Amino acid sequence: MLALALGIQPACATVAVAQQAADTRTAHPYASHVAEAARRFGIPEGWIWAVMRVESNGDSRAVSTAGARGLMQIMPATWATLRARYGLGTDPFDVRDNILAGAAYLRAMHDRYGDVTAMLAAYNAGPGRYDEYLSRGRPLPAETRAYLAKLAPMIGGAADVQLAAATLPDPFAWRRSALFVRTEGDTATPRGDDDADAETTTAAPMERRSSDSEAAAETLFVSRAGAARPQ
Repeated sequence: MLALALGIQPACATVAVAQQAADTRTAHPYASHVAEAARRFGIPEGWIWAVMRVESNGDSRAVSTAGARGLMQIMPATWATLRARYGLGTDPFDVRDNILAGAAYLRAMHDRYGDVTAMLAAYNAGPGRYDEYLSRGRPLPAETRAYLAKLAPMIGGAADVQLAAATLPDPFAWRRSALFVRTEGDTATPRGDDDADAETTTAAPMERRSSDSEAAAETLFVSRAGAARPQ
């Protein structure tokens, strides 16, 4: 198990997550958006709160040196894909939409790997990089190991968390989202390939923003430089 290999002690995920969610549900301005995202994608609210805290320290305007944006630190290219798939708006800093996008990707990684710690590792390093860890034993980056050390105690490392069914994406959501640029002639033109895989049910694999030569623009999540460590 990855958690044990990294020296992370599994926690009682259900209890910890439920307690954290209860403590923040009514007191925080983001609470309603977190609750919506948790319902929509069938994941615990506590996962979203914990990732948000480590990624951006709750700063909705956070931008990393690699260009990741918002509370959940989403790269621009991936934001374009997720907003097309899930009918989100055009502003990656929008609190609700950024949280929804991050929750969607968390669920996709959990569905792919079936384990909370693996989900977090892939969230940070990228599924391609995590697959190399699984298939070739290539060590995870030090940054990812530190990331897991912060998050695992907050989320819990139990591999048998039972998730609710996620709401399937609307395959036609991209037609209603702001994917089109209107010209002076009032004709609409799609923006590149943003909607190329809008009909898939999970987020497409993204490569990590590695410090060892992998392209930053291909990643989904990047830890915000200088973000405060959760207390």
